[in-house]
Amino acid sequence: MSSFFEGRGSDSPYIEAVWRGQAGLDYAPVCPASSHWHLLFLKQHESVNVTVVGPLTRAIPVTQAEGTSWFGITFPLGTFLPAVPVRDLLDEQAILSFAANASFSLAGSRFHFPDYDNAETFVDWLIRKRLLVSDPVVKAVLAGHPQDLSLRTVRRRFLFASGLTFKMISQIERAKQTATLLEQGVSLLNAAYQAGYADQSHMTRALKHFIGYTPAHIARLGSKGELG
Repeated sequence: MSSFFEGRGSDSPYIEAVWRGQAGLDYAPVCPASSHWHLLFLKQHESVNVTVVGPLTRAIPVTQAEGTSWFGITFPLGTFLPAVPVRDLLDEQAILSFAANASFSLAGSRFHFPDYDNAETFVDWLIRKRLLVSDPVVKAVLAGHPQDLSLRTVRRRFLFASGLTFKMISQIERAKQTATLLEQGVSLLNAAYQAGYADQSHMTRALKHFIGYTPAHIARLGSKGELG
């Protein structure tokens, strides 16, 4: 069995991406750092493990048994579940349910398992029940609109809603953008310059930490179409 993965965007402002996949033989990818949290439905042996996966501050290897399938929803920065504080889930995850039936519990409410095609309907229910909310300050700052608030207050709002500081989010996004440049064939020197790294050594350290590969390795995989 070969591995399978696909993803899509969404018209919902409360959804960053929707994705699904299935693990083939020797499935063991390196997951890059991510400033977003995810709701993951992992199916193994007819049971579904419902998990809130927190932001990743570093690249980590992941393994799944052959035949394991999954469906996930990635949420935009500033959107969060008050009942499951994302600030407590950096590089961690919280299991909500592990059962063979067709529903799971979240903050006292039960929901049928959503799927790849009806994720928006499920998220709409979360919003109506106020189980999923957004912080307008975080959204505004990320959109480049300064707020009439102290830096300390803004930092506290970011930590509460995303689990990360604005600085950490920027570091993760810069590494991802640099990896994209390298995949597109931009030279190591120019990629470091365009991304604003002090030098190639600084870029190398950042990419190994956040992406899990050296710049040269990323460029090589990108040229073969094996990354991303």
